[in-house]
Amino acid sequence: MLNRETPPQFNGVDNIKLIHPQASQLANGCKIFTFDSGDQDLVRIEFIFNNLKFDTKKPLLNVATNTMLTEGTSKLNAAQIADTVDFYGAFLQVDYSYDHSQVTLYSLTKHLRTTLAVIKDILTDSIFPEKELETFVRNQQQKLQVSMQKNDFVARRIFNKALYGETIYGLGAEPEDFKSLTRADLLTHFQQMYQPANCTAIVAGKADPEILNAVNELFEGNWGEVTAVVDTKQVVADPSADRFFYQEKAGALQSAIRIGTPFVNRMHPDFPALQVLNTVLGGYFGSRLMANIREDKGYTYGIGSGITSFKKAGTFFIASEVGADVCKSAIEEIEKEVNRLKTEPVSEEELSLVRNYMLGSLLGSLENVFSHADKFKNLYFAGLDYEYYDRYTDTVKNINADRLQELANKYWNFEDFYKVVVGKY
Repeated sequence: MLNRETPPQFNGVDNIKLIHPQASQLANGCKIFTFDSGDQDLVRIEFIFNNLKFDTKKPLLNVATNTMLTEGTSKLNAAQIADTVDFYGAFLQVDYSYDHSQVTLYSLTKHLRTTLAVIKDILTDSIFPEKELETFVRNQQQKLQVSMQKNDFVARRIFNKALYGETIYGLGAEPEDFKSLTRADLLTHFQQMYQPANCTAIVAGKADPEILNAVNELFEGNWGEVTAVVDTKQVVADPSADRFFYQEKAGALQSAIRIGTPFVNRMHPDFPALQVLNTVLGGYFGSRLMANIREDKGYTYGIGSGITSFKKAGTFFIASEVGADVCKSAIEEIEKEVNRLKTEPVSEEELSLVRNYMLGSLLGSLENVFSHADKFKNLYFAGLDYEYYDRYTDTVKNINADRLQELANKYWNFEDFYKVVVGKY
């Protein structure tokens, strides 16, 4: 009989076992990585493209082209694309990030040839109808006007612009930028970027030979010809010389705070250890920032810190919205918590809790084959191998308080951090 007075045995995470993909390449240059789960009749196929080099004169081409891929081809209009995907119980989405744009299809395997044909049409024959472009511009301008009333949105824009200037990482759209979009520019951008040689396809789910044959038949010989050299090199500007940015909002009840600095990215050897340090500071609900500024002081509903990793850049940031009357006090408390990690060693009890949280989160994030494919994407597009996760888990399990204090002193200087306040200060 189960003895309920005895707690279940606690077991640590010894190692993380990741599924490795099968790699292949089509004759036209498209690279394919396959994760075969072999059980449920469901497959996810992602077509991922490197964004073209950022053009300051036409800053929205990457995101606008990706967003409008589903707005029509010479064979199918937007409604027909949506209806076909829905009819077969599939799901289609387009996603944009600073480094990549992608088209993702979730489909039952028995309908894949039909639903995948829609994707093939989108990737080879999008026409960006003028009427749809006008609607896109009008809607995006309206969304931007609404978003510009939100303090956290404005603070994030100012912060990114301060760190990365007129680059893809510092992009902050203005209403007039949407007006400059033309169908001719979108078509040219599409033809240059959405080429097989600039594409990585990741197939996950029931990816048996029949599924791969469908991908090969549709995309190997019917993608069209390369029309131009693909320039995907991104330039990173020098950060602003100013360190403090304040935009007052009359009558604001809350102030948005964003604090941080340009940082190392995933390719740097210190990145895993810095993830531990960040988790202690503000990377989970039990972090020091949450304990101090939410639980103890009651200045905010939530506060956190994070490290973002891009191809050519990285960012460390702290973000929160606090009561306008306690904004200065909140920043002082943030500074205190940052500096405390530089002067006081983390206790073994706290460090053990963070270790278990991080390893448990990593293990919990590998619940299905799609999760394993996502982990692979992090490695592949950063130019890393699977040993990265071995190093990551080893670092989390063995890092000590002295090392964390050393990293805090090396990378964190609060006086040099960029500080943005939108609201009242």
